[in-house]
Amino acid sequence: MVKKMVADLIHAGMLLLIMWLQMEAAAAAGTLKVDLTEEEGSDGNTISHSQTLVQRLEALLVQGNGSDVSLRVETPNADEVKVIQAHSLVLSLQSQVFEEMLLSRNSSTMVLRESSDCAAVFDKFIRYLYCGDISLRLDQATPLHKLASKYQVQSLQQGVTQYMTQNLAKDSPSGHVAGWYEYALQAGDVVLRDSCLQYLAWNLSMVLQSGEWVTISNQLLMTLLQRSDLVLQSEMELFAALEAWIIQNEPDGLTVENALRAVRYAMMPPRELFHLQTQSTVLARYQESVRDLLYMSYQFHSASPLQMAKYFDVNCSLFVPRNYLSTVWGSPWIINNPTRDDRSTSFQTQLGPSSHDASKRVTWNALFSPRWLPLSMRPMYTETGAMQPTRVEGGRPRIIITPATSSADFAGVNFQKTVLVMAQHHGKLIVKHVYNFHQSTEENGDFLAEADLYRRTSDYLIDSSLFLHVVVKPLYQTLITNKN
Repeated sequence: MVKKMVADLIHAGMLLLIMWLQMEAAAAAGTLKVDLTEEEGSDGNTISHSQTLVQRLEALLVQGNGSDVSLRVETPNADEVKVIQAHSLVLSLQSQVFEEMLLSRNSSTMVLRESSDCAAVFDKFIRYLYCGDISLRLDQATPLHKLASKYQVQSLQQGVTQYMTQNLAKDSPSGHVAGWYEYALQAGDVVLRDSCLQYLAWNLSMVLQSGEWVTISNQLLMTLLQRSDLVLQSEMELFAALEAWIIQNEPDGLTVENALRAVRYAMMPPRELFHLQTQSTVLARYQESVRDLLYMSYQFHSASPLQMAKYFDVNCSLFVPRNYLSTVWGSPWIINNPTRDDRSTSFQTQLGPSSHDASKRVTWNALFSPRWLPLSMRPMYTETGAMQPTRVEGGRPRIIITPATSSADFAGVNFQKTVLVMAQHHGKLIVKHVYNFHQSTEENGDFLAEADLYRRTSDYLIDSSLFLHVVVKPLYQTLITNKN
């Protein structure tokens, strides 16, 4: 009964405070703006003092006028204490957690125990509750997200998540994406977790060269190693980075063995495998753990894939390529003025990663259409002799990739095409999207759906050009017959 009375008083006082602030704001200079959603009996114009109202609320926080609660922010194992004069009405309006704390308090002071990083940004957090906006740096994102989650300020929580996903490519002294991933995993923020993991996977070659790589956790390392969509120069580049991580972090033996067994040795040519066995200190120590994988990889390189497929499961990860940027696997493709007209290019790849196919090349023809329409959506011309349009209006971008010739060597192989779409973020060229298909991006249905190629300032255009990288990945079909 008492709690209900207190709650009623809080809500009543809240309305009075807002009414007073609105009258104060109205006394100051106002602005007129056109309201496109007219109410009944309105002529379409609305008097707005919202900006002045926000300024009044900020002044109320800064000056502490009418404060009825003191927030005492303490940090464990630290002498520093931060005291903020606040208003229970505003806190209750913005946070249900604060409302419940205020209902059960016994004095005008509430003691809040926060970690040092959260205590450092607590002023910003409270200001957001009053003003509805916030400025932040990369190092302040995690503690602000923690506070927004703890006090159930959903709008701030979503806003900080959006800020983090939009600033993954931003430079920081020691890197921040891996740390944000670990925090998102702990906090249960699926959107942030998936965004960080996708960025790390699709830009791994750049990550491997940064200081952030050796700081990643065991769990994140294994998550990345098990993915087939990693974008990097070669499997050898990945092994070298893994070896550096092992030397730096000195994990337990089981972690090392699991990590080494996640490397796809069959994607390395025999000369690189020989180099690893003779030069790698880590592999010398743990060679027994991967001996079977190395043996299968040498077999893979000594026989035709079609022959291998009769005796081994060639669909296992050991024989599945990742997105390698080496010219053996594909080619970059820069399309100037991509909205102008159709473009085509040709490039060659090795038939497959097996040394048995090292001398065999496949020529691929690629066609980019900026405004392609399915036949069912094209206008029909029934009159005999009617002139067909030279350019179809509307439509969406499409890429078709086909082999220039057919060959008996293609037997037992499916060629997956992967198009990496680059974008410029914070001065960096990063992989923004990855599209996998068999022949045409039409199979995806959303190829470049978010890219505004007509806007010169689009993130997808660098000097008015669209930057792509095409990767062709041979996937083998298992031919093992079941024996009764």
